[in-house]
Amino acid sequence: MTHNTLTELLYGKHAHANPIACVEDVTAELAARLAQGFPHSIWEIVWHMNYWMEYEIKRIHGENPAYPGHAAGSWPSDTFPDEPDWSREVVRFTALIDELTGLARSDEETLDRPVRPPTDVADPSHSGEPVTVLDVLWQTVVHNSYHVGQVALLRRALGIWPPQGGGDSW
Repeated sequence: MTHNTLTELLYGKHAHANPIACVEDVTAELAARLAQGFPHSIWEIVWHMNYWMEYEIKRIHGENPAYPGHAAGSWPSDTFPDEPDWSREVVRFTALIDELTGLARSDEETLDRPVRPPTDVADPSHSGEPVTVLDVLWQTVVHNSYHVGQVALLRRALGIWPPQGGGDSW
């Protein structure tokens, strides 16, 4: 059984913007630009989403990646990418969403498999209870949805909405 809603949300169906469309037509110059009143650029937000998608995929595959000691550890230190850096990050973003979608289409046995909580967190509230692959996928979709909404707002603030791939403009 597939989880259609989960896979649809990974690609931005219904009330969610398509995350890939939100970034694929943005230049590196615009991705690095800060809009007044916004703390992060599109580049930083996409890098941050990539960090956590990759982190969670590693956990799902049984690895124990290091949990950042501080929130800043999941944000880029370079705030001004060049075009090749930005292009690589967009390709990485698309590939990670594709991998998560493949996992979401797994059989129930795989989706119900436990994923160990992080063991090296500084704040014990982040370690939590054991969760399943499906739980991790849902948490990642919610995290992405939050940040893709930020990207959509930044694009509006920068005058580059809607994306070429489409997006609600009302």
